[in-house]
Parts: sequence; C-alpha cells; structure tokens
Amino acid sequence: MGTGSHHSNDDPRNADIQININGELFHRDQAKVSVFDSGFILGDGVWEGLRLHHGKLPFINQHMQRLYEGAKALDMEIGISKVELINRIFETCQANDMHNNVHIRLMVSRGVKSTPYQDPRVTITPATIVIIPEYKMPSPDALDKGLNLYTVYVRRGYPDVQDQKLNSHSKLNCIFGCIQATKAGADEALMLDPHGFVSTCNSTHFFIVRNGEVWTSTGDYCLSGITRSNIIKLCEENDIKVYQKNFTLSEVYGADEAFVTGTFAGVTPVKCVDGRDIGDYQQRAGKGEIVTRLQDLYKDMIAKDFG
Repeated sequence: MGTGSHHSNDDPRNADIQININGELFHRDQAKVSVFDSGFILGDGVWEGLRLHHGKLPFINQHMQRLYEGAKALDMEIGISKVELINRIFETCQANDMHNNVHIRLMVSRGVKSTPYQDPRVTITPATIVIIPEYKMPSPDALDKGLNLYTVYVRRGYPDVQDQKLNSHSKLNCIFGCIQATKAGADEALMLDPHGFVSTCNSTHFFIVRNGEVWTSTGDYCLSGITRSNIIKLCEENDIKVYQKNFTLSEVYGADEAFVTGTFAGVTPVKCVDGRDIGDYQQRAGKGEIVTRLQDLYKDMIAKDFG
C-alpha cells in the first residue's frame, strides 16, 4: 500500500501544538470552528501550505499573492492585510517555539453563516482564519527512492465547471483521485486533462525528463504551483531545457526520469507510473541525474530567498 507524497513520520511534539483561530491560540484539543462555518458547510474558502525553514517562510510573498487572488476570485474579504497575516503566522510559530522543519496549513473560510445555505449573503461574521503549524519532515525514502503513481479516471476539468487554478477548500476531484490511487496501492494519483493529456497529480505537480529535456503540462488545468514555477525558473536559469506542453501517457512511460513538486517535499522522484518503471530506475536504484541536480538547485534557491 502506498503512503502518499506527503508522508512523514509522527512527531510527538505535535500533540501539544497551539493553533491560531482568528488571532487567538488554542491547544489542538480545544481548537474548534463553528458547525455553521462556511468552510465546514460548503468548502467555501482558500488555503495555503507553507514551510518554516530556519525561522523563515520560503516564498511567502508568492503564497500570499495566490491566497489573496483566490479570495478575490471568490469575492471574499480576508479582513487583514498580507503583512498582518504573515506576522500572525510568525507569532503562531513563536508561541509554539518552532523554528525549523515545520509545515503550516493556513486556511481562510468566508466565515460563519446564520443558516446552512450556500448564499454568501447569509454569512454573518468576518472570515475565519486558521493557522495550524506542525513538525513535519518529508520521508527520506520518498526523496531518494521515489513514488509510485497511478493514472485515475478523474479528470482535471474545465475552468467554467471549477477552475483548477483556484486553491479552494473544495477538493473532491482530488480526493476521488487519491482514493482510486490508494485502492490501487499507489502513492499518488496522476490526473489527465479533459483532452487526455497529462495534467498533474492529486496534491503535487508532475514533470518528466526525456533526452535531457524537462517537460510539464501546459498548466491550463492545474493549480498555479509555486514550487512548480520555481523549478521551471531554475531550469531556465541553469541551461536545462524546459517545456510546458501537452504530452501523453505513452510519453510518460517512455521517459528517462519523472518527478513531482510541492511545498512540502520540494522535488520528489517518481519511480513507477501504472506499473511501468520510469527509465532505468531499478538499475540505478534511485533518482536520476536531472532530479538530483534540481533537488540541489532548489535547496540553494530557498537559501537565496532568505537573503
């Protein structure tokens, strides 16, 4: 059975974390939101996954830009400025005496409703802002040995049905994909776009390497990934040919290397897709040359972002 790209070992320190709800701190056992909250009733909200790395929040401005753009698309007021929200995140980490190897889930819902109904006009409070920091480290096995992906029947749909670029609380299509991949014994789902081309994974972005070139989807049917865009930028800056294009599963099966990207684990190799080993993965017993290089470049990029 697969473990997922976000697998991490349990950390006993997480049993006593303080969670920030609307500027107040609560022990995790006491952290609660109303059953009338828009996020609970309808999945009406936006969120970000962040990391605290040596006391800093890598690429925080990009995350804030995506969060506030998503809220604007939903016609939702977050109610505090980006600077105030960043300060609240730092204050939450400081209250937990956290400095490194921390994953943060930042969630913003429209707020509490007067009655369980979808109309935003029955919302009676400001937005609900929840900050959950946890000690989490990516599994070393995944970073070195790679993931097993499975192509699922759930497609990444057209933006006039649900815009896949929006990082909303409503993730049922990704959950369906995750369930199917889990039932197949895989770590994560590989999802196609409405035309049958490879799009993305259920919780990460997907890349392949063919003849020294890095390919990823056009991005038309997937979240505007921050790590994804940073990896594309690194390729462009380091003479690695990179293309955002349509490609098929057949081209995935014949790839030399494959990997996924995300805020939590950065660059994670893929060893297998639909039962096909990627390249000579078994012979080299681990990640390939391009993946190894991009992992190193990404670590350097994080360090420079602190500069």
